[in-house]
Amino acid sequence: MNCDPMNESQTTEDAFLGGQLRLRQPKSGHRAGHDAMLLAAATLAHPGDRVVEFGAGVGAAGLALARRTGAITLTLIEIDANLAELARDNAARNAIAANVVVLDLTADADGFAAAGLSADSADIVLMNPPFNDAVRHRASPDSARAAAHMADAATLGSWIHASRRVLKSGGRLTLIWRADGLAEVLTALARGFGSVAIQPVHVDAAKPAIRVLVRAVKGGKAATQILAGLMLNDAPGVPNKAVAEILVGKGGLALAIP
Repeated sequence: MNCDPMNESQTTEDAFLGGQLRLRQPKSGHRAGHDAMLLAAATLAHPGDRVVEFGAGVGAAGLALARRTGAITLTLIEIDANLAELARDNAARNAIAANVVVLDLTADADGFAAAGLSADSADIVLMNPPFNDAVRHRASPDSARAAAHMADAATLGSWIHASRRVLKSGGRLTLIWRADGLAEVLTALARGFGSVAIQPVHVDAAKPAIRVLVRAVKGGKAATQILAGLMLNDAPGVPNKAVAEILVGKGGLALAIP
């Protein structure tokens, strides 16, 4: 994104969680929406937990989780310095304490440690990685939007590897991914994670799932669970009232239940 992140003419201010959270984000490029709010609603966190969001963008999911949960110790990691500056500004505007780190998630352990993210230190990682396959999807002409959405073959594995590094034993990873890539998620989680729970997300009951929300535990041993699907709409064009309540911060998803 070739703009000054603090130039308000280049951004919009948008309300999330029914107005409990207000975020500045670029007018062009990737813009936070339902995926970020669903990710926050699917993440189980308690006051005092050390929470790290990977690929935080303007901070939507991590800040929404902080607003939902209360006093967590929050770190937002973003590779784009302009988006990181917006995330820092959004945290301040919403009076949420957050450490914003500019870091490439493919960095080695020394790079993470230098950024204050030592191994085995986080209780929770949440992430919404780029998930469109560059082979099957035409990239957006907007370079910032393309970077936020397009993945190569190594993207998911490298992000999950990094989460395994920073999580404590028993720490939880929550992520959102495209539904037709679930096999990739399970393959990437096979090393070091278990107790996997999956919640498919459908536009409505007549259509296949478009997303999967996934929770996994570092070192977990429980069997994999597939939870009931989440229907965004009761019928075409008719929003599901329960989901609408969740999106405004009233209640969480099944993955956020212990």
